[in-house]
Amino acid sequence: MKVVMCQLNTWVGDITGNTAKVLASVAVESEPDASHLFVFPELTLTGYPPEDLLLRPALAEHIDKAIDHLKRELPPQAWVLIGYPRTQDGELFNAAGMIHKGQLVAEYHKQCLPNYQVFDEKRYFSEGNAPCVIDVDGVKVGVTICEDIWHSEPADSARRVGAEILVNLNASPFHRGKHKERWELLGDRAREQNIPMVYVNQVGGQDELVFDGGSFAVNADGQLAVVTSDYTEGQYQLAIERSVRGIVIEQQPIPKGPAELASVWQALVTGVRDYVEKNGFPGVVLGLSGGIDSAVTLAVAVDALGAERVQAVMMPFRYTADMSIEDAAEQANVMGVEYSAISIEAIFDEFMQSLAPQFEGLSPDITEENLQARCRGVLLMSISNKRHRLVLTTGNKSELAVGYSTLYGDMAGGFDALKDCPKMLVYALARYRNSLGYCIPERVIERPPSAELAPDQKDEDSLPPYDVLDDIIERYVELDESPEVIIGAGFERADVERVTRLIDLNEYKRRQAPVGVRITTRGFGRDRRYPISWAWRKN
Repeated sequence: MKVVMCQLNTWVGDITGNTAKVLASVAVESEPDASHLFVFPELTLTGYPPEDLLLRPALAEHIDKAIDHLKRELPPQAWVLIGYPRTQDGELFNAAGMIHKGQLVAEYHKQCLPNYQVFDEKRYFSEGNAPCVIDVDGVKVGVTICEDIWHSEPADSARRVGAEILVNLNASPFHRGKHKERWELLGDRAREQNIPMVYVNQVGGQDELVFDGGSFAVNADGQLAVVTSDYTEGQYQLAIERSVRGIVIEQQPIPKGPAELASVWQALVTGVRDYVEKNGFPGVVLGLSGGIDSAVTLAVAVDALGAERVQAVMMPFRYTADMSIEDAAEQANVMGVEYSAISIEAIFDEFMQSLAPQFEGLSPDITEENLQARCRGVLLMSISNKRHRLVLTTGNKSELAVGYSTLYGDMAGGFDALKDCPKMLVYALARYRNSLGYCIPERVIERPPSAELAPDQKDEDSLPPYDVLDDIIERYVELDESPEVIIGAGFERADVERVTRLIDLNEYKRRQAPVGVRITTRGFGRDRRYPISWAWRKN
């Protein structure tokens, strides 16, 4: 028996297009026979996550039409297991159905609905309550969906009713360290049930989520038997046979797991590429300041889209260092992107002249710094409007956490590749990208970071050192540690109290920030939903 793991990049809401992808994937096998089982990801027909599209009254009709189309067009001898939402007796289920010989021969309803981090399936779906085991050419195949495999009962109930192998349909988003989590989990579950397991995952970017693929299979002893490519659509075969030990998956060479920086880089590239492509933008434009964040963002954009679809704009002011102008021009030249420089000096002066009556008698402060950023935001958004290019903002997680950014200035734009990347990770990514081929000037990586909004300004004039700041943010945001616990871990009380206060106060900014790629277990966005007006900090 052959199992074909069909790793697809679906488009949420494109039921017709996703159905066509299913047909094309099966057609890759020119003559599939009754021993071919094609396994597709969770909710393939709608894409994942469909969110409130699931509440649209016409959804059930569209899904029924898609399934009928598949029943007519799929090779009758093949077995095809596919995910979709199913309305039944007034309830909506996250379902997987097996199509064979023009019929929907079996259907399974997901039993464990995740309701944490980026997941809120209990908002939409009812829980299934029964196992599903299907005889496929003499092999009893148990079916589960994503979260089911993180709990013992669904796999256990499938084995109790005869499953000899378990397949798991997934839409599992990437975060750092996710590969190891999945491999260890499925290995434990396989040993627990003493049957092999196949894990098929979605690939591609969907708004802030990135799905890394990485489908794989383990034998009953929990050892990896097959691992597919990351971030790549495709059909990946594995062979199973019956032995005295039961069903065994034929061993294939196991590639070395991807290095963490390589995985993060691919996530950022995939997230930018799919956001641009799926929203119909011909290209992107960004402000290239000569600093580390815009340098890394430019490199991600070029890797995602190609240099011909990327425009970089340097917008110098009286506080912009010569080295910043030189380094921005060098990187733009090395990467081959369209590049221009537009001074904001005259624009800023016009604003200040118009505002002079309002500012009379008041000393300069952060207002003038923010105005510089807003001048740049106006220029980039105007280029975006005229040339239909998406503005990529360049803020990182550290800045977004503490509000070290300007609303309607450097936060103006449509997508933020580095939104979930702490500052120290940004530096590591710059060095990683240069290891693949030089593109970011070394001086950009080595010089102290500065917003260059005031004379001789440095980020550490306003913030703790970034290695300290990032650690406090991780503990407070991702691990939910209290300030007292963080202080107890050895951090200075003044730093902790200041940073956590800034995180709390700047929720209103983050609500207005562009969407961006999620690469941690607690990104700002779907993961973390705090009120803007609240008094918890007083307790």
